[in-house]
Amino acid sequence: MALSIGIVGLPNVGKSTLFNALTKAQNAQAANYPFCTIEPNKATVPVPDTRLDALTELIHPQKTIQATVDFIDIAGLVRGASKGEGLGNQFLGTIRECTAILEVVRCFDDDNITHVDGSVDPVRDVETIETELLLADIQSVTRRLERLRKMAKGDKDAKAAAEEAERLLQHLDSGRPAAEFSAKDSDAFRATWNELGLLTAKQLIYCANVDENHVGSETEHVQRLRARAAERGAEVIVICARLEEELQGLSDAEQNELLASYGIEESGLVRVIHKGYAALGLISYFTAGEKENRAWTINRGWKAPQAAGVIHTDFERGFIRAEVISFKDYMKYKTEAACRTAGVLRTEGKDYVVQDGDVMHFLFNV
Repeated sequence: MALSIGIVGLPNVGKSTLFNALTKAQNAQAANYPFCTIEPNKATVPVPDTRLDALTELIHPQKTIQATVDFIDIAGLVRGASKGEGLGNQFLGTIRECTAILEVVRCFDDDNITHVDGSVDPVRDVETIETELLLADIQSVTRRLERLRKMAKGDKDAKAAAEEAERLLQHLDSGRPAAEFSAKDSDAFRATWNELGLLTAKQLIYCANVDENHVGSETEHVQRLRARAAERGAEVIVICARLEEELQGLSDAEQNELLASYGIEESGLVRVIHKGYAALGLISYFTAGEKENRAWTINRGWKAPQAAGVIHTDFERGFIRAEVISFKDYMKYKTEAACRTAGVLRTEGKDYVVQDGDVMHFLFNV
């Protein structure tokens, strides 16, 4: 399973510059005018994981495969996007397919870079974007509710779903996001909820884009954004998109030296991915061997058969047991054989809850 993050924001806030940096490729045009991104740009980015690096250094497999994140750069939204203004609904539809939303917010002043509203105001910009997402959700729920009402005349489940949809519409109309809606436990409405894919129900991460002169400092713009994020219970990542772009093409040592000169320990790429994983409750487990070391992404709390299923559905369907070594134990004893001798290689059944960093082998029969 891949984490997909949609990069959204007003025009000229640094989305495409960030996309260029995050994907290590200059394939999203960055220009000083609105709507320079005409088609959504998508790139699959490997997830940095020092544990996988350590396993590879230890085992020297033929190949190493990292977990991945899909980043989607979506053209700048403006007021009226939910009604088709600017580039409108096609981009709202693209956001709907994403797992999480990274909302890039301009937190720097530069008279040479046009702001669509004429001035820099992070809170106003956030309200513009989130109002459009909310209005788009209201439209979606309204259309679905009309269909459910027609079906409810002879369908008990549809009637129950319609009643919940009514409550949801009232909730959205009050200006509150779908993420704050508490639905009654109903199979009928759960299916409706999943099909709607509401934009304001998605995990939101704010990305404060600052200039090179304010890297590592809390400007007034950043402080205001943090206050807004606290109201939503959302994370804030402060980055300098231009600096992140400059990092590309440098060696690891050169990148570390440049980051250190700004008092930064990790690149924006690493922080965005790690925040995304944490916000969505995702973890990684590993398979390791001479042919291949690989990281697999699963939801925290998944049991062993579900984790096996991300490799192949047959692994879940015919699951027998899993052999598990914690990452810490693997690094201590160096080999699988040594772990077995030391008694730290465990055999786990169907009820085992996979832990972040587990090194696993699955036995199955179909």
